Amino acid sequence: MAQLFPFRAYRYNPAKVDPARVLTQPYDKITPEMQQRYAASSPYNLITIEKGLTHAGDSPADNVYSRAARALDEWIATQVLVRDPAPAFYAYFQEFTAPGSVARQTRKGLIALGRVVDYSEGVVFRHEQTLSGPKADRLELLRHTRAHTGQLFMIYDDAANRVEALLDAAASAPPDMEVRDEYGVIHRLWRVAQPGKIAAIQSAMADKKLVIADGHHRYETALAYRNEQRVAHGITSPPASADAPYERVMMTLVNARSKDLVILPTHRVVAGLAQFDFGALRTRLIEFFDAREISPSGDIAQRATFAREQLAEAGRAGHSIGAYAGGDRLTIFTLKPSANLAATIPGASPRQRELDVVLLHSLILDKGLGITAEAVRAEQNLRYEREASAAISDVAEGRAQICFLLNPVRVEQVMEMALSGEVLPQKSTDFYPKMLSGVAIYRLED
Repeated sequence: MAQLFPFRAYRYNPAKVDPARVLTQPYDKITPEMQQRYAASSPYNLITIEKGLTHAGDSPADNVYSRAARALDEWIATQVLVRDPAPAFYAYFQEFTAPGSVARQTRKGLIALGRVVDYSEGVVFRHEQTLSGPKADRLELLRHTRAHTGQLFMIYDDAANRVEALLDAAASAPPDMEVRDEYGVIHRLWRVAQPGKIAAIQSAMADKKLVIADGHHRYETALAYRNEQRVAHGITSPPASADAPYERVMMTLVNARSKDLVILPTHRVVAGLAQFDFGALRTRLIEFFDAREISPSGDIAQRATFAREQLAEAGRAGHSIGAYAGGDRLTIFTLKPSANLAATIPGASPRQRELDVVLLHSLILDKGLGITAEAVRAEQNLRYEREASAAISDVAEGRAQICFLLNPVRVEQVMEMALSGEVLPQKSTDFYPKMLSGVAIYRLED
């Protein structure tokens, strides 16, 4: 099933650079402001490789991809990046406080190389569809650098916590790296190079199925690159290339049973509708939902906290979605037991009809507001917000007409959907926190 391999990672040399000034968030979470900030923080910041700045004079010979490749070569030559002396797995722990919480938590991951396999082999499973643009960008970068700098985030099911126990043992020593990111998350890394521990981890993971939590575009990029390299090397029988570096990709694996595996909801913000009337929307939704009004008080943050608490309570009794269209009232729509979803949204599977986000898109956005699936894909009238306070603020301050607040998808739902071969709508899951790029780098060296 899952084949994992230790590797000699390239890591930033603390004698040359401060890790806090050179590591970045994942490429798809980097805003233009972050891009500029990272670039200004250090000439060795990973942004040059992960998501370089474009220049006015860019050409086929000099562009973000060629500059990334040159930077990687130069940093290795000058020992800004140094390769670990022996193959290892890496324990990667993230200590954090989730938004809306005060408790400190620690998510425990294993960094390893995993074999790149087609979805049809039943080892790696996706839970989201991908887009062509990001894959084309990541493939061009991989062609130039022949390196993976960001972490694929994979989850697996291990009720016995065998791998976590081995990682805990490694984490009893001082970490090989510790850094606090801009969100207050503390990232710690330990090398696990003892042959006995490596073998124990490989054995514990051998029967596991892996679900992509974050990194669908990067995994499919690794698949595309593997296929290109097989053709370039004249490989017609894949086992002949089993040990080739392009047959493997760097990933961080986290137990789905972990109490510290946090998924945040992604809320929806609607703006720019030619005609919008909340009363009319509420009337149209009577067929499907019961509606209850609540009156949050205080500032935006306090109102958002109260809304989240009320929505979570309502969600324990049934499928519930919050809606705020201004003023001092927020409405919680709860699906009626009598709603015939099989007849109303026949294109959704029974599993998909158990997801609040599917009900939001199918019943409220599409049937209630006329925002079709095609409009959603084109990002018309719809934006996404992690923070409920930001979504409410957009409406309260006139930047949007209405926002919809969601409870988070459960990890069990993600696993069930993925392992059954189904996918969730885009922006259904927000695993928190994100894994830093550059904590370990896998260079595809023959």
